[in-house]
Amino acid sequence: MALASWKAFKFFNASEVNLHDSDGLSLFKNGEVTSTCAGTSSLFAGTSNGRVFQLSQAFKIIRAFDASEGGAPITHMTQPNGTQFMLTVAEDLSNDPVLKMWALDKPEKKTGLPQCLATVNIQNGRQQFPISAFATLDDITQLAFGFANGAVTVLRGDLIHDRGTKQRTIFESPEPITGVEFRRGNTIALYIATTGRLLTVILSGRGQGQPARTLEENGCAVGCMTVDTSTRDVILARDDAIYYYGLHGRGSCYSCDGQKTLLKSHKDYVIYACPSSSTSLSRSTLASFQPGRSGDVSQNTTFTILNTDFQFIAHTETVSSQIQRCFTVWGSLFLVTEDGRVLRYEEKPLQQRLEILFQRNLYVLAIQVAQRAGVEQTQQSAIFRRYGDYLYQKKDYDTAMQQYLRAIDTAEPSQIIRKYLGTQRIHNLIDYLEELHETQKANADHTVLLLNCYAKTKDVEKLENFIKAPGDNKFDLDTAVSMCRQGGYFDQAAFLARKHSEHAMVVTILIEDLKKYAEALAYIWRLEADLAYESLMKYATVLLYHCPAETTTLFTTYYTGQYRPKKDAVVVSQAPNPQQQTTGTTGSSFTTSAVQNLAALLPLPYMSINTRQDAKDMRVVESIDNDEQQQQQQPPSYPVPEPKTAFPAFVDHPEEFVKFLEACVTSPHITNHSEQKSAMYSTLFEMYLNRMNSPDTPAKEKAQLERKAKELVETEKVPPDAPPLLLHSTLSGYAPGTTLFREHQDLYHDIFRGYTSARDTKGALEALRKYGKKEPSLYPAALAYLTSSKDVLEEAGQREFDEILKIIDREGLMAPVGVVRMLARNEGGSGGDGRGGREAEGSSEQSNNGAATMGLLKSYLKDVVERERAEIEKNSTTTSTFLHDTHTKSTELRSLTQPQPEGAPQKTFTNTRCTSCGYALDNPVAHFWCGHSFHVRCLDIPEEDAANAGNQVSAAGVASPRGFGGDDTIATPHRQGGTRGSSAAATAEDRAKSAGIECPSCAPSNEVIRGIRRAQEGSRDKHGVFVDALGRSAGRGGGLRVVGEWMGRGVFGGEV
Repeated sequence: MALASWKAFKFFNASEVNLHDSDGLSLFKNGEVTSTCAGTSSLFAGTSNGRVFQLSQAFKIIRAFDASEGGAPITHMTQPNGTQFMLTVAEDLSNDPVLKMWALDKPEKKTGLPQCLATVNIQNGRQQFPISAFATLDDITQLAFGFANGAVTVLRGDLIHDRGTKQRTIFESPEPITGVEFRRGNTIALYIATTGRLLTVILSGRGQGQPARTLEENGCAVGCMTVDTSTRDVILARDDAIYYYGLHGRGSCYSCDGQKTLLKSHKDYVIYACPSSSTSLSRSTLASFQPGRSGDVSQNTTFTILNTDFQFIAHTETVSSQIQRCFTVWGSLFLVTEDGRVLRYEEKPLQQRLEILFQRNLYVLAIQVAQRAGVEQTQQSAIFRRYGDYLYQKKDYDTAMQQYLRAIDTAEPSQIIRKYLGTQRIHNLIDYLEELHETQKANADHTVLLLNCYAKTKDVEKLENFIKAPGDNKFDLDTAVSMCRQGGYFDQAAFLARKHSEHAMVVTILIEDLKKYAEALAYIWRLEADLAYESLMKYATVLLYHCPAETTTLFTTYYTGQYRPKKDAVVVSQAPNPQQQTTGTTGSSFTTSAVQNLAALLPLPYMSINTRQDAKDMRVVESIDNDEQQQQQQPPSYPVPEPKTAFPAFVDHPEEFVKFLEACVTSPHITNHSEQKSAMYSTLFEMYLNRMNSPDTPAKEKAQLERKAKELVETEKVPPDAPPLLLHSTLSGYAPGTTLFREHQDLYHDIFRGYTSARDTKGALEALRKYGKKEPSLYPAALAYLTSSKDVLEEAGQREFDEILKIIDREGLMAPVGVVRMLARNEGGSGGDGRGGREAEGSSEQSNNGAATMGLLKSYLKDVVERERAEIEKNSTTTSTFLHDTHTKSTELRSLTQPQPEGAPQKTFTNTRCTSCGYALDNPVAHFWCGHSFHVRCLDIPEEDAANAGNQVSAAGVASPRGFGGDDTIATPHRQGGTRGSSAAATAEDRAKSAGIECPSCAPSNEVIRGIRRAQEGSRDKHGVFVDALGRSAGRGGGLRVVGEWMGRGVFGGEV
C-alpha cells in the first residue's frame, strides 16, 4: 500500500536539545561521536579517539573511559536487552577490529570504571575492510560481523566468563554487506543484506550447516535494515518501499518512493529518512563506509515515523541537514544531524493522540491504538460508546449497535435501549438485551423487555436459544418465567423452571397454564418428598377433580410413609381412539404419545407437544425397578405428616376420602399414635354414614358401608364415649352408634326411650333384657310402655307382660299399689260419681284407654295377697316367740343381778368331775355360774392367783353365770342383809376381774358377744352407713326392716 493514501498525524512533539552547560552535546557538535548505544538509564557515546562517554538524560558526562588501546575509533557499540554488559568494536583499518565486553555493573576498584571482561580480535581473512554491520543475540552467545568486502564472520563463545571463542566466516559475497540481524525461533537464523541480495543462514537448529539461502535478489543500503521488536521480523528499506521478511520469506510491503538513508524501529513505529535529492555516488564506494565522512551538509532530509500495523503516518518532518545517526533512549527518539544538532521526538500521551483521532472521527483507528497501548477495558468501552454515538448520528444503526455491544461494560443500558425502542430497530434492541444477559448485567426489567421483543417478533427460535443457554443464569428466573407465561410460551416457561430445579413452578405451569393435570401429577411423583408434598397440597383440590384415582393413590402413599420418588413416570392414554383403531395406527399413536410424554417429563417438561388430551383419558404408568421396591420396605426418609392436614383437600370428594382414610388407619405410622388413630376412625365412621345417606350411593355400596360402619362400632375402633359418635349417629339416624354411646355413658333409660319413641317394641324388649339387670328401673318403664297402647301390648304378648310383672314383684321394684295405679292412671273412676257396683266393675276392667285390663293382674294380685298373708302370719309367730324369749331372759337376768329374798332357793353345784381334765373334783375347786367346775390347777393360772381366787370364792361365794371376769352382773348366794351381800358381791367381782379368771369353756363365746357389743356401740355415730343402707333397701317393708335392725343396734341411743 502506498504511503500517499495513509493518514498523517502529529503524534510526536519535536524539539531540539539545547543545553548550554551540557558538555555532552559538544561531542555531537564537534563531530567526535562515531557510535551510540542506549543503556538502561544512560546514553553511551563512542568517539573517534577510542573513548566511551556515559551521558545522563541532561546530556552531561557521567564518566568516560578508554575502550581502545591505540585510540582507534569506536565504530560499533551495543548493550543487549536485559543485561548490564556493553560491547564495543574499535577499528582503524590497519589492524583487525577489536571487540571488547564491558561489565557496567562491576566497576574497577581503583578507577571506578567498567571492568573489561573479554577482548577479541575479529578476523576477516587478513583483509582490511571496515565492519559495515554488527548484530548480537541477547544472551551474547553469538555475534555477527558484516564487512564491506562481502564477508560475514560469526563469533561463538562465552564472552561473559572469557572462556574462549570461535570465529568462522559463514558467508562471502562480492557485494558489500549492508546489514546483519538475528532472528530467534525454533532455529537461530541470521539475515544478511548486501547491496544486491537478501539472504538467510541457519546458525543452529534444523538446517544448520546449509549454505545461505537467498530470500530476494534485492538488497539495501547501509543502515536500512532493522528488526521489529514485537514480531522479530526483519525490515528493509529500499528506494521503492519498506519490506517485511519473516521465516518463510517476504511479508507485507509499503510503497514509499525515494532514496532511504536510515531505517530504525521504535516501539510500534518504523522510522526512515530520505534525502530531498539524490546524493552523488561518484566517490569511491569504499568512502561511503568510512566513518566521520560527511557529504553535503546543506542537503535537506525528510524524516518520517510510520505505524505499519495500522497504516498511518505518526509524524513527518523535513530536517535541514543530513541525519547522521538515530537512537532511542529514555523513551524518546533522538536524531543527530550532520551539523551537530540533536533533535528529540517525544510521543504524545495516549489521550492526546486519541483526541486527535476523535476530532477526525477516526474511531476505528483510535480503538486500535488504544488496544495496542494496552489501556483498560473501561477506557476501550468509552471509545466504543463514542464511536457508536457517531455511527448512530450517521443513521448507521446496525454498526452503531455493534459498538454499543462492545461498550456494554461502561455504557448506561437505559440510554442505549431508549435509542432503539422503535419497532424498526427491534432486532438491534434484541441483540443488545441478549448481550446484557450474556454479560450478567441485565436486571429484571431487561429480561421483561427482551422477552417482550421475542413475543413481538414471534421469534421462538431465539427465545428457546435464550432459555436453553448453557451455564449459570444470565437473567432473573422468576421474571423470565413470568414473561413466558404472559406471552403464552408455557412450554418454554416450564423448560426454564425445570432446568433451574424450580419444581413448584413447573407444577404450577403444568396445571394452571397447560392444563396437563396427569403430567403434573406424574411430575410430582418424581420429586423428593418435601417438594412433592408442597406441590401436592397446593393443587390437591384441582388434581382430585381431574385425576381422582391417581391423586388419591399419591395421597395414600405419601401419608402412609411409603412415598419414594419414581424413577420413571409416564403419562399415556388409557384407551386409543376408536377411529385410530380402524385406521390401523393405534400402536404407533400410542407409542408416540408415550414417547412424547416421556420426553416431556424426563429431560424437561416441554417438547413442543401441541395436542392436549383430556385428563380423564390419561393415567400414570409407574415403573419401579427392584432397587426401588426394596426401598419401599425401608423406613420413610421424611417426616410423615398427620392425616388431618389432607382432610380439606377431599371436600367434595367423599369416595376418594374414604379410600384415603381406609389406607391411613392401617398404616403403622397411624396405629402407633392412639390420638391420631382415634380421630381417623371417627372421621372414617362419619364418612361411612354420609355415604350411606347419599342418594348417589348404589344400594350394594350402601350395604358395604353399613357393614363397615357397624364393624367400627362393634369393635370399638371408634371411641364409644366420644361425643362425635353420638353426634354423627344422631344426625345420620344410625341407631347402633347412638346406642353404643349411651351404653358406655350408662344412659340405659335413653337407649330404652329411643326404642319406645320409635315404637320399636322388639328393640325395647331386647334392650330391657340386655340392660335390665344393670338398670332395674327399666322394668317399670317397660310396664308403662307395654300398657301405653293396645297394639304395643299385643306385639309384646302376655308372656312378656307377665315376665315383667314377675321381675318387678320379685325385685320389689314397685309396690302392688303402684302397679295398679300405673295401669289405672287413665281409669275413669268408680265411686266418685255414685255409680253402682257393676258400673264400677266395668270401669275397672277398662283402664289406660283400654290398652290393659285388670284381668291381666288377677294372678299377680292373687300371688301378692297370698304372700302378704303368709308373711303376716309368720311375723305374728315370730313376734310371740320373741316376746316369750325376752320374758324368760329378763327373769333370769333379774335373778342374777338383783338380791334374792330370804327363803329363795340357792345355786347348787352338783358337778363331780373337772370340766377340763375330767377327773374327780378335789379341793381347791372353782365353780362358775355357767355351771362349769374346774380344778384350780386346771385353770392354768399362777398359784398365788389361784390362792387369791380361792379366797375370793370362799369368802364371798362369788360366781359368774359365764365365769369370773364376765361382763354379766355378779350375783351372791342368798344370806341375810341383801345390801351387804350386794357389796360383797361387787368386791368379789372386782377381785375376780383383777385376777383375770374366766370360765375357759365359755371364754370364746363371751368374746364374740363382747365384739358384737363393741360393734353396735361403734355404729351409733356412722349415720352415713345407716342412710346408705336405708337407700339400698328395696322391696316391700325394706325400709322398716332397716330401721328396726339399726334400733336393735342402739344407733338411736339408749341401752338395748
